[in-house]
Amino acid sequence: MTVRRKLIAGNWKMNASFASNEELLKGLSAGFQQLCTEAGKESMPDVLVCPPAPYWAAVNILLEGSGIEQGAQDVSEHAKGAYTGELSVSMLQEFKLKHVILGHSERRRDQFQTDRLVSLKVAQVVQAGMTPLVCVGETQAEREQGLTQAIIKRQVLSALSLLPVDFDGVVVAYEPIWAIGTGLTATPEMAQEVHGYIRGLLEQRTTHAHALRILYGGSMNAQNAKALLSQPDVDGGLIGSAALSSSDFLSIIAAAVARNP
Repeated sequence: MTVRRKLIAGNWKMNASFASNEELLKGLSAGFQQLCTEAGKESMPDVLVCPPAPYWAAVNILLEGSGIEQGAQDVSEHAKGAYTGELSVSMLQEFKLKHVILGHSERRRDQFQTDRLVSLKVAQVVQAGMTPLVCVGETQAEREQGLTQAIIKRQVLSALSLLPVDFDGVVVAYEPIWAIGTGLTATPEMAQEVHGYIRGLLEQRTTHAHALRILYGGSMNAQNAKALLSQPDVDGGLIGSAALSSSDFLSIIAAAVARNP
């Protein structure tokens, strides 16, 4: 059985300030170092925080030497040009960012990002040697209509459609929209069912599917993380509100420790 190193990624969304960032990251870095000492670095999950763009430089300084990485919440599909307000992959790279969240349900809903646009962004990120965290998921209505697999299949295969055959280095995040910020969470069994289905879709496109990580992104928290992370195809979490508390985020990281190689 392939053992994949867990990835715990914090999506701060539009929540940050210089003062709150410093408090959060000092607590997170200290707690992370303590976990490394207790469990050994080889047993730790990969940890990533994704703050709003204006704070990238300051966060880099706060995270220096911590072992925690920083990522972005989105990126343009364009390399450069007259695209007011957009951020290119080269800009992210200048801040040493290696991961980008793409296709988050809030971007699809509020900025009207289509499957096609997400696929262009994924291709841009992969071509730059960076890692996309591709978000997919269904609404409550779609789930009740029995459309979960159809929605997931469309979103996953579309997102990967512009990548070369046998690609590597992509992370998929299953975020059931009905469980984001609602207090609802998929049971571990429900999450595993969809994650296993996603693994099968990846196998249609690459021989590296067994090594690609699939994260759960529907209100994972300190209370349910251990049960969710115990599932064979749940390789970590894309964490929202719990990532804004160092103690809550550290509890999720701790839940992932024992399940690493």
